[in-house]
Amino acid sequence: MPFAFQPLDPATRRDPFAIYARGRREHPVFVHEGLPLRVLSVFRHSDVQAILRDADAFSNVFQLQRLAPGVAEVRPPSMLGTDPPEHTRLRSLVAKAFTPRIVQRLEGRMAEIAESLLDLALERRDVDLVEALSYPLPVTVIAEIIGIPVDHREQFKRWSDEAVANLGVAFMGDLDPERARRQLALFEEMRSYLVPLAEERRQSPREDLLSGLVRAEHEGSKLSHDEMISMLVLLLVAGNETTTTLIGNAVLELVTHPGEQQRVRVEPELLPRAIEEVLRFASPVQFAPRRATQAAELHGVAVREDDVLLCWIGSANRDETLFASPERFDVARDPNPHLSFGFGIHYCVGANLARLEARVALEALLRRTRSIELAGEGPLPLHPSPVFRAVTRLPVRLEPA
Repeated sequence: MPFAFQPLDPATRRDPFAIYARGRREHPVFVHEGLPLRVLSVFRHSDVQAILRDADAFSNVFQLQRLAPGVAEVRPPSMLGTDPPEHTRLRSLVAKAFTPRIVQRLEGRMAEIAESLLDLALERRDVDLVEALSYPLPVTVIAEIIGIPVDHREQFKRWSDEAVANLGVAFMGDLDPERARRQLALFEEMRSYLVPLAEERRQSPREDLLSGLVRAEHEGSKLSHDEMISMLVLLLVAGNETTTTLIGNAVLELVTHPGEQQRVRVEPELLPRAIEEVLRFASPVQFAPRRATQAAELHGVAVREDDVLLCWIGSANRDETLFASPERFDVARDPNPHLSFGFGIHYCVGANLARLEARVALEALLRRTRSIELAGEGPLPLHPSPVFRAVTRLPVRLEPA
């Protein structure tokens, strides 16, 4: 039977794990056909890790505007879309805001937000968990870290949804000029919102990340104005998107594995391991793309300069050579060397923040409920981007403790 891997196919996206397993066994490097770019999918943990580790041979800079002729690339690259030395410079400016010590200081505030959200959710009992908890907690936290008004949360949600809706589709040849123009218009809308806030911080600095970025820009060569705006857009979107997905996926897996949910309820000290297992088993980010900077060969397949390699983290995290019973959801799994926050220089700068937010949210949710059940019938709506393993709505019934 020929091997066919269609990442945009909804059935594949809902349950990709059998085809991932076949890819690892039979086609560790798979060349897609009929796409504008030469795209290769990579399925094994060791290969994915090696590619993500080697920033010289595998770049994170893409020139996808050539897939949408006539669209000027006016948006400056974010930290995510740069290589050293630019990446090193940009990351060093923001990394200090996410050190374990600084993140730990936020725990009390996170707990306060989670408790107030759950007060409202438990009054209603039947809620969309995304709307009730898994979105408002991370977006409130990241807005407070940056120093932007939390009462614009609905606007941030719309921006975030639009910003990531098309993520990854360009590699599959699905980026049309109109879609690209809408993305640039969205960036300009976010820019026009953030510029006055940055000007305000220039006049009256505060103890927030926005003031720190403005100060860095003001000091000269460290950060250009457009780089600062790109950084803020990235942090606002990335600071809530993946954590929203992580919390939602955790609840979904605990609901569909009631025995494991009960284990965590009885032994709450298992929660940090349970979160790592959700990251492995239902990784919020399913693939990370890289561009080959030189010709090479991998498992007998020629890799040409400028080939795009899709590193399937969702497959690497189920690699049977590394994980015992990889298809089993085990909240006590240890060790758990998943790649869900990436690897190498682009390892997620907010990993500590995401883990803590997920722990705080789930601790409060499990403590304040006797049971959590899915409400409603039928398949849950998928995130529009193939990069994410996520649902955009999660109707649940909460039974208060």
